[in-house]
Amino acid sequence: MVLAINESKEGFISAVNGSLVEIKGLENDVRLNDLIKISNHNFLCQVIQIFSNRVIAQSFENTNSIKLNEKVVSLKEPLSMELGPGLIANVFDGIQRPLDLTFDFFQEGRLNKGLEFPSLSRTKKWHFVPTRKINEIVDSGDEIGTVQETPTLYHKIMVPPGKSGVLFSIVDEGDYTIIDDIYSLKSDNKEESFCMLQKWPVTKRKPFSEKEQPSEPLLTGVRIIDLLFPVAKGGTFAVPGGFGTGKTIIQQNIAKYCSADLIVFIGCGEPGNEIANFLKQFTETIDPDTGRPLLDRIVLIVNTSNMPVSAREASLFSGITIAEYYRDMGYDVAVIADSISRWAESLREISGLLEEMPAEEGYPAYLPSKLSSFYERAGVFTTLGHDPKGKKRKGSISIIGSISPPAGDFSEPVTSATKRVVQGIWALDPKLAYLKHYPAISWINSYSNYPEYLADWWEKIDKIWLDLKLNWFECRKQVNEILAKENDLKYITQLLGQKNLAEDQKLELFTADLIRNAFFIQNAFNEVDNFTSSKKMLSLIKVILLLYNKSKSLIKRGFIMNDRKCDEVLNEIMRISHYVLNEDFEPIEKLKKNISNDAVSLVYTTQHK
Repeated sequence: MVLAINESKEGFISAVNGSLVEIKGLENDVRLNDLIKISNHNFLCQVIQIFSNRVIAQSFENTNSIKLNEKVVSLKEPLSMELGPGLIANVFDGIQRPLDLTFDFFQEGRLNKGLEFPSLSRTKKWHFVPTRKINEIVDSGDEIGTVQETPTLYHKIMVPPGKSGVLFSIVDEGDYTIIDDIYSLKSDNKEESFCMLQKWPVTKRKPFSEKEQPSEPLLTGVRIIDLLFPVAKGGTFAVPGGFGTGKTIIQQNIAKYCSADLIVFIGCGEPGNEIANFLKQFTETIDPDTGRPLLDRIVLIVNTSNMPVSAREASLFSGITIAEYYRDMGYDVAVIADSISRWAESLREISGLLEEMPAEEGYPAYLPSKLSSFYERAGVFTTLGHDPKGKKRKGSISIIGSISPPAGDFSEPVTSATKRVVQGIWALDPKLAYLKHYPAISWINSYSNYPEYLADWWEKIDKIWLDLKLNWFECRKQVNEILAKENDLKYITQLLGQKNLAEDQKLELFTADLIRNAFFIQNAFNEVDNFTSSKKMLSLIKVILLLYNKSKSLIKRGFIMNDRKCDEVLNEIMRISHYVLNEDFEPIEKLKKNISNDAVSLVYTTQHK
């Protein structure tokens, strides 16, 4: 990350405490969140406290080599992200240093201290296509031109926030670097030139025109999520779960297959081998929608567990700032943060070094407000500016953060604080994980506040078997009722045994078992089963509920359950669910007709009554 040093008064280091550095001489020359540089080592620090006679800054490097009285210079600007073509398919650390470039340069397989590389290449040329003409009046956020950043995504070059005027000049279509002047604006007889590169402070929210209510789901291809616990585009969700419950696999699967245009994946404090596994997966996996490597729609911010905690603390806000930049282009962005717990641990460590009064379990009292300042940047937005046709753009940011509560205790401070600011959780159950039930999402402890907002969207696209009179919302309701009845019958079954239950109770238990095994369970490593389209998901649950409702009415007329038929139906629906392609709709159609025509039933016919 290259930062120009403006003329500034020098200070000196008066104390070092872990990752914190005490500085004297800059008290009247800096603001909160400003960057300072330790000259001898080229280390960057961020101001977090200002007193009358000293300044406290957190270092983004290990402070072991720092000595007292070393010179320090204020950069007179906050930690900011470089925004421009070249972000996608790149890997950065928490303060946007390009990791692939640094490793190529040093060849030692580690991150050296005091690196000073530009976040985005200053020499790579991009093909710029202007979309505006000279003498047009443009405002903040207006599109000036486009760059084909990846084969599937256009990068829109926009007027920076706070700038406007008459388009005085613009270059012809051609190849330019991100620091070449490509257009100029004239306002109040002053001319100002602009390049493709913009910078924005990570702690400051990017401006927008209007925030709207979410109304479209972020489809994940995970059946239990898309039916029972959906997340909206622009929504916030948390994934709490103990070690080994499958948080990483769920997040990877969502990053691979969710319906967002772009993914910002933040590896915050994860072990280096997990981050390396992410990179390998994303490089080798082919996006089913485009046929291109998945990395073509991912920006990676990674801070492994052995990197300085200050950079880890900054990584969440670095990622959300990049997400806001692409949101302003009118894209749907999904931010996946793994993990919020390790980010909170960095807050706890820095708070301890500052000797602040701790709250529960040593976390700072401002943990909830810090969390909310991150999650509140999600949403559906009408952005600033217009496209060349004069239309407003609409973009969204969805945030999904994983939490690793110690011993799976959901009452610990990070999980409790997160549950107060997000709109839903996918609670992972270690008992389900132990039984190899993937995804191990508990249908008892999970919840989503979005179904009412998304019902209209599902109603519009639900064109499957309108004769069944079962829409997405009704399917959710019936599945929840069946699972709740199964939970109520759990103790009775343990006492009496399943064979001694009433026939209607046997039906409830069988249907719940069918939903769990044929609908909820998915194999993340099966090319067919790892992603389920919305059409197949709806048809599967409608077939199960058609069978249930028909059997329920027959049992009321005196019919009894047929164990052999139950096993056949379970195996058939599991086969369709796990091995039949999303596009192959014929087996589901055939099963639905057979159920409707009484060729498939869960009960004995009248002769065996």
